[in-house]
Amino acid sequence: MEARRWLDGITHHPDRPLLNVSQAAPVDPPPRVLREAMADIVLNTVESHLYGPVLGLPALRDEVATQWRVAYSGDITAAQVAITSGCNQAFAAAIATLCADGDEVIVPVPYYFNHRMWLDMSGVTTVPLPVGAGMIPDAGHAAKLITPKTKAIALVSPNNPCGVEYPAATLRAFYGLARRHNIALIVDETYRDFDSRTGAPHDLFTDPDWADTLIHLYSFSKAYRLTGHRVGAVIASTARLAEIEKFLDTVTICPNQLGQHAALWGMQHLSDWLAGERREILDRRAAITDYFPMLAAKGWELLGNGAYFAYAAHPFAMSSANLAPQLVRDASVLLLPGTMFMPADMADGEAQVRIAFANIDRAGIKTLFTRLAALPY
Repeated sequence: MEARRWLDGITHHPDRPLLNVSQAAPVDPPPRVLREAMADIVLNTVESHLYGPVLGLPALRDEVATQWRVAYSGDITAAQVAITSGCNQAFAAAIATLCADGDEVIVPVPYYFNHRMWLDMSGVTTVPLPVGAGMIPDAGHAAKLITPKTKAIALVSPNNPCGVEYPAATLRAFYGLARRHNIALIVDETYRDFDSRTGAPHDLFTDPDWADTLIHLYSFSKAYRLTGHRVGAVIASTARLAEIEKFLDTVTICPNQLGQHAALWGMQHLSDWLAGERREILDRRAAITDYFPMLAAKGWELLGNGAYFAYAAHPFAMSSANLAPQLVRDASVLLLPGTMFMPADMADGEAQVRIAFANIDRAGIKTLFTRLAALPY
C-alpha cells in the first residue's frame, strides 16, 4: 500500500507508460470459460450464496487431496485439507494454532512481508535466517537459531521475493530439523504451478508421518486468476485443522463460496490452460535471463529469478527505499525496495529490489531493463 501511494500526483508520458512490477498477482480476470462457469454457478447453484462448512467445500477438499496425492506421491486425505480465504489467511490460521505471545518463528530473509506483519501483529518474534548462495537458506544455520520459544520454521518455495526454487534436499533438511526439535515446518507453495521443474518439488508427503511436522499452504489466486475471490488452502494434520477451524469460524465463518466452486471447476477443467500459463511465466523467467546482461553491464546483479519474481542488487549509491519512489518519477517504473523484505537492522535490503513480472511479457521485460539501464544516477 505504501508503494501505491508513490503514484499519487505522478503523470506518465503516453510514450512512457507506467510499468507496474510491484505486485505478484495477475491483473487479468479468469479465462472466459471459467467466468461463464461462475455465472452459471451464481444463477443455478443455490449453495454458492449461503454459509458453507467452515473448513471449505467438501468436493474441493477432496479434489485437492486427490490431485496432491498424485503430484506428491503421498498419502493425503480430504480430512487433512482446509480451504481458507486466500493463502495469507492460511498462514495466519496456522500461526494462530502454533504460537502465543512471545513465541518465535524462524523465517529466511529476504522474507514475504505479509508473513512478518502477521507475526508482528500476533506478538510473535520473527527470527531472521540470512540466506546463503543462490538465495537458498541452510538448515544447519537455522539449527543455531532454535530456542525453547521456537514454534515453527516458515519457508516459501518458489520463493517470494527472490523467485528461487528450493531444492528438494533443502526442504528435506529443514523437515528433518523441524521433526527433531518437535516444531512445525510451514511450506508455502503459492507459486507451485509455475515451478520450472517437472515432477514433485519435494518428497515430504511421502513420509507416512508427514502430518506430525508439515503444514503446507497453497493459493488458487495465481493459478486461476481468482485473486479477488480469496481462495487458499492449508494441508495439515486433522488435529491441527480442528484448531484452525476455530480460528476460521471466528474470523470468516466460511470461505467465499463462489470462489471455491470456481477453484473446483478450474481444477477439473483447466489443466491444459494452466499448463499454457506456466509456459508463459517460464518464458518471462527466461526473458529476465536473456535481457539482464544490459543491466549487468551497468553494475546490476541478478540474485534470484523464478515463479513471478526477479530479485536483483542495484549499483547506485542510495538505499533502495529512496531509489524505488524515484524510479516512479524518473523511469515510470514501480517496483519494491529490498528494505520491505528485510528487518530494519539488516542493511542488505538497501541494495536490493524485487521485480514482479506477473503482468509484463517478454517485450515488457526488455522495455523495463532498457529504462533501468538508461538511469543516469
